[in-house]
Amino acid sequence: MSGKFDVILLAAQRTGIVNPLGQAHGVSHKCLIPIAGKMLIARTLESVTSHPGCRAVHVLIEPDGEAAVRPVAEAFAREGVPIHIISSDSNIAGSVLSGCDNGHPPFVITTADNVLIKHDSIDRVVKAMASGAGAVAALANKDDIRRVHPVAQRFFYEFRDHGYANCNLYGIADQHALEAVEIFREGGQFMNHPRRLVNAFGLFNILMMRFGWISIDNAFQRMSKRFGIDMRRVPLSDGTQAIDVDNERTYRIVEAILENRVHELKI
Repeated sequence: MSGKFDVILLAAQRTGIVNPLGQAHGVSHKCLIPIAGKMLIARTLESVTSHPGCRAVHVLIEPDGEAAVRPVAEAFAREGVPIHIISSDSNIAGSVLSGCDNGHPPFVITTADNVLIKHDSIDRVVKAMASGAGAVAALANKDDIRRVHPVAQRFFYEFRDHGYANCNLYGIADQHALEAVEIFREGGQFMNHPRRLVNAFGLFNILMMRFGWISIDNAFQRMSKRFGIDMRRVPLSDGTQAIDVDNERTYRIVEAILENRVHELKI
């Protein structure tokens, strides 16, 4: 596998629901919210397109948001790194697969509100896929996140060894892994359809993860067996990588982190 990859950038919001943070900031879509002088999606695009391995970016957003996002995307497109605007699906898995249908593996997947994403984090995801992983998910542990800010995250996946939060950064290595992801296309909101959740993960696996009876790596081993692909976690020690802009609280935290980065560059 070469060091090149396509980026799937998820910028959509729930169909028919006005995002409260976007509404509070006077924009139609959350990805258009300005933070520390730039739109959320502009900051994320700046990070992913400046990575030397980025081959193309596929932005998934609802049709009514395309006009606003297109000029922002065009500002970051460069020779050899096109940015495609694609209509999002009704659920996240469908959007991911639609983006993948328009690109070439391997894929790095993230969200437009993941404005703190770093090249090193992307490098680790790409390295895991290059070493044989079919699908990967980047996670940070609870202690590293709380060292950044005590309330940067309020929910953690608790396993036997520790608590973790996802970093909204994933990788899909090849067509075989994409075929395994297909199970989620019709899944919709799993929490509203428990039977779909059980069918996808298996009841025993769900119970073991829910009650913290297994370690995080054992959970990934079980999921690998369930889906027939090598699924791995990518541990990130930088707690900022698990903090995205979900609400006004995290908006203020991320804003402060961004402003501190600028201050450190000036010193």
